[in-house]
Amino acid sequence: MRLIAQLIKAGLTTSIYYTHLDGFDTHSNQLGTHAILMQELGLSLRAFLDDLTKSGEVGRVLVLVFSEFGRRLKDNASGGTDHGTAAPVMLLGGGVRAGVHGPYLNLQDLDAGGDPKHAIDFRQVYATILDRWLACPSQKVLGENFTHLPVLLG
Repeated sequence: MRLIAQLIKAGLTTSIYYTHLDGFDTHSNQLGTHAILMQELGLSLRAFLDDLTKSGEVGRVLVLVFSEFGRRLKDNASGGTDHGTAAPVMLLGGGVRAGVHGPYLNLQDLDAGGDPKHAIDFRQVYATILDRWLACPSQKVLGENFTHLPVLLG
């Protein structure tokens, strides 16, 4: 993330940078591993945004944090959880409307597999970012129109 911040501060006009943090696919001994990974993620995001705020560039940056899968609610026999549904998504940056958007998961209303039901289609997040941040017609990318979410300022 330090390199991405340097590229942004150097004035590059690249629209999208991508990085990843491995290790979240924990089917065993999850508690300690996730605690360490979430701390690394949080500290990295804080340093990145602080750096861009100090340089005056944070207003042109939108950070999307996501996972390609959620986790099951119930742990397995190895002290971890298996792939599930309804993963959180985080948006950060100067143009993001702060707060939790969408309802909290209803842990009493689960799907047939015992997983939480998602309340927001991830394609709504993508459509919002594509149309309102990147000025790229989301319908061409996603194949259909999706309702925008009130997550961006302006």
